Amino acid sequence: MKLTIVSGLSGSGKSVALHMLEDMGYYCIDNLPVAVLRNFVRETVATGNPEYSLMAVGVDARNRPEEVEALPDLLETFSKEGIQCELIFLDADEDVLLRRYSETRRRHPLSSEERTLPDAIREERRLLSAIAERADLIIDTSRLTANRLRELIHDRLSHDGKGTLSLMFESFGFKHGVPRDADFVFDVRCLPNPHWEPVLRPRTGRDQEVIDYLDKSDLAQRMVGDLIDFLEQWLPPFEVGRRSYVTVAIGCTGGQHRSVYVADRLARHFQQHWGKVVTRHISLN
Repeated sequence: MKLTIVSGLSGSGKSVALHMLEDMGYYCIDNLPVAVLRNFVRETVATGNPEYSLMAVGVDARNRPEEVEALPDLLETFSKEGIQCELIFLDADEDVLLRRYSETRRRHPLSSEERTLPDAIREERRLLSAIAERADLIIDTSRLTANRLRELIHDRLSHDGKGTLSLMFESFGFKHGVPRDADFVFDVRCLPNPHWEPVLRPRTGRDQEVIDYLDKSDLAQRMVGDLIDFLEQWLPPFEVGRRSYVTVAIGCTGGQHRSVYVADRLARHFQQHWGKVVTRHISLN
């Protein structure tokens, strides 16, 4: 049995993620109290029903704080009992969450007459910090549409490759902020910048003209080679440590040229050695 816990801030896309998992064949339950999770999972396993071989459970901040804090240890107990467990946490910037609530006019589960929406979001982040710190995979949905989140959930959680690690190489622009879901962050702003070439400025790192420009740069080739050497050395210990997900973020100034080029080069290399490799270009979405 595989048990996936989906948690995160209200408004970050938990329902979208659970619906996608349901489409992928998971038996899904939203907002199951942590207090009953132990007995529910054990009784479900005892049935031997193959319908429950893939299960996803949504957990939010409406649980008691002590139950939320105990969840990671409970999953560790399940793992020792032979249940494959993973913890997925969805996050988003506060201003994005405020905008989403304004657009939908929904009520935040922790808001009240005494607690404003911004205060409710901050309190929820505090209450769920124990889960976020132990999550196997954090997905920052700040710049994701619902459709793109569904695609990302499918790409990252469908483990059908040769390796046990799901790798994601994502490009981003430092001027937009560093993505909070990254395990490794590499800065490639030292590379020649196609932005200063008028013909290349409107292009992206996926256009052949930009690829040819950076292919001719010895510095860019050294950077790519050094990153490959580093990751080939340090990814195996993650796999030995039973990690399921690793996210490698590559940043340049705007996230349009150099970071996109390097992320794609890395993804192309590691697809030859790892079964599950995903690319995401944050500033191009």
